[in-house]
Amino acid sequence: MSQDVDGAYDEFTLRDFGRLLDSGSLSSADLVGYYLDRIARLDRAGPNLNALLHLEEDALREAEALDRERGRGNARGILHGIPILVKANIDIASPSLPTTAGSLALKGFVAPSDAPLVGELRKAGAIIIGTTNLSEWANFRSNRSTSGWSSEGGQTRNPYALDRNPSGSSSGSAVAVSANLCALAVGTETDGSIVSPASVNGIVGIKPTVGLVSGEGIIPISASQDTAGPMARTVEDAALLLAAMAGGGSARGRELAAFLETRPGQGGLAGLRIGVARNFAGFDSEVDRVFEASLDALRGLGAELIETAFAPSEELAEAEFELMFYEFKDGLERYLRNHGQKSGLRDLADLIAFNEDHAAELMPWFGQEIFLKAAAKGPLSEEGYQKARKTCLALAREGGIDASMDGASLDAIVAPSGGPAWKTDYFLGDKHIGGCATPAAVAGYPNLSLPAGFLHGLPVGLSIFGRAYSEAKLLRVALAFERATGARRKPAFAPSLDGW
Repeated sequence: MSQDVDGAYDEFTLRDFGRLLDSGSLSSADLVGYYLDRIARLDRAGPNLNALLHLEEDALREAEALDRERGRGNARGILHGIPILVKANIDIASPSLPTTAGSLALKGFVAPSDAPLVGELRKAGAIIIGTTNLSEWANFRSNRSTSGWSSEGGQTRNPYALDRNPSGSSSGSAVAVSANLCALAVGTETDGSIVSPASVNGIVGIKPTVGLVSGEGIIPISASQDTAGPMARTVEDAALLLAAMAGGGSARGRELAAFLETRPGQGGLAGLRIGVARNFAGFDSEVDRVFEASLDALRGLGAELIETAFAPSEELAEAEFELMFYEFKDGLERYLRNHGQKSGLRDLADLIAFNEDHAAELMPWFGQEIFLKAAAKGPLSEEGYQKARKTCLALAREGGIDASMDGASLDAIVAPSGGPAWKTDYFLGDKHIGGCATPAAVAGYPNLSLPAGFLHGLPVGLSIFGRAYSEAKLLRVALAFERATGARRKPAFAPSLDGW
């Protein structure tokens, strides 16, 4: 390929790529080659971002087949021939793309079939060129875990400052998108695992309503909260990927695609009432300044801003963890039973024993106390689980997001996504401050983070969340905000940030 790998397609959108592909001035095979070259230079060498785990050996052949299909006039849509990366806790039926959750306990495990969301992406013409590193077991092994580290893949680095953390658990997906190692990526979230890494890596991440995208074929943590979601450099690209993941043939997928065809965000936000969840701010004065500037931008777009008394709750956090302990054991053991002969693990006790037997490799920095707590739980019929589930729904839905939105007739709620990236520290673990992911995560409602500004060279995001299946409203706000602020900046791979 003749293009220089150093930034030839930096900040290109799906529509930019589509114009080149449709005109014949770029082929999908060329684009795959470009990204494979860039991965070799930036991920495997150079700044050594370490965002990827595995590459698809058949990617170029798939691209050539899709080029021939396009040449016959049969392009399937905007994702036709576009290279995508997928988080390594999602089933992909490819010998070169094992599904491991980043753990050596599942090293080499190849899923017997694609997760339905992967099938939808293939149907749309996307090319899965590799899998991304993640916080091992999606950050659900230890309270002292370090985001972006896995025993299989090592430490993923933040592209804005290499000694900073990428957050997680969708660490590799966020870093790969920000550093332009792919056009788009897929992450997963149980609580914050899309929106937090999106924020600290300066990209857009959408945690959709639970159920909008099929959760089948994702190594589980919580059946009531787990979902896959899109990660992209622009709101529109994230939305287009979400529509494909939801299924072009599904009612929700068609609804989302039709909404995007209207090209929302070209105008303002007049008529929209947006709640300001200021209780999620106040943890850092500099983040507060970015948040206030974001509110000014929303006012300038014509939105009516209403203060809402929507506060984080310790009771909710405690109930959420209790629920996740139960659902993790139940879901993981069903997953292992379905894949038992291939994975070699039958249940959570087997996994715990494997980790103990290989502690030097799997637990050099932190343990597995979360696994041990989950292993002690019984079936979902137990009163402890039923009580936790009832508390979660009461506090996150009826007494949380729904109450705030009903009380002031809100269309959406905004809050800071969190603070800037912290220095990676294996002794103390993550030092993340701020964040508003939990209520939407526990409720199963949509949450979107997009770039809002920078502090000391590090990005911070704005979160927009709301009711179940309100993705179209959230996207309208995000598209207009992105167009008005242009807050995204590509990373420069600084080794560190002097003096901060």
